[in-house]
Amino acid sequence: MNRTAYSLVATDLDGTLLRGDDTVSERSLAALARVAEAGARHLVVTGRPAPRVRSLLTGLGCTGLAVCGQGAQVYDAGADRLLWSVTLDRELAETALGKIEAEVGEVYAAVDQDGVDGLTLIEPGYVMPHPTLPAVRVGRRDELWSAPISKVLLRHSGLSDDELAAAARSAVGSLATVTMSGPGTVELQPCGITKATGLALAAERLGVSPRGTIAFGDMPNDIPMFHWAARGVAMANAHRELKAVADEVTLSNEDDGIAVVLERLFGGD
Repeated sequence: MNRTAYSLVATDLDGTLLRGDDTVSERSLAALARVAEAGARHLVVTGRPAPRVRSLLTGLGCTGLAVCGQGAQVYDAGADRLLWSVTLDRELAETALGKIEAEVGEVYAAVDQDGVDGLTLIEPGYVMPHPTLPAVRVGRRDELWSAPISKVLLRHSGLSDDELAAAARSAVGSLATVTMSGPGTVELQPCGITKATGLALAAERLGVSPRGTIAFGDMPNDIPMFHWAARGVAMANAHRELKAVADEVTLSNEDDGIAVVLERLFGGD
């Protein structure tokens, strides 16, 4: 058994472990198998809500914990239940949207509902950044608030993701946490909740400390996770803000960047 300083490997999914077609390469699967053989844990830490990761976790052979919804959910894949979740107050979310639109004009919104069977609802004009993910279109914005939600997703017809995220942060203040998790994916989540929140809770349950954790990511929403973990590894395709705080930059998600690092740490071809 190859021993390393790391007993927990925390990986983002989109743009990190997953390739563009939502698959995981055989090389990456083999590297994660070596992690398990060494007695370490692999923990998925993703912006996707729990219902949108079930099939992916099954394919990875994950039957334990996963951190979902930008850290707002700790999900037990084996039991198919949420061990912990935080919702975004719907009145605050609606107020936050109004403040953002007062600054930048019309935005298009979607929400991820809370719960293991929660839906993704999208209002007219919103285009899913991941067309493979299921969503239900509603006729009016007020229908987005029909059930508890974990987050709001935003798009703007004229602003870049960076511009929209900056404007949203300025507008909403302490009403919500604003983050960017991928192309076309600016999000509002409960105030103070980040990927590090969920990662810390999951790691505590697993008996793992920050100093025993290595984390992989590609977007600014991974910055808190990098700050929490002992080592943060950004993908070659990562956003410049994440690369700026990373301890290391590996190859892209399409070029098995995670596997390259794990093979060095845990062995393998």
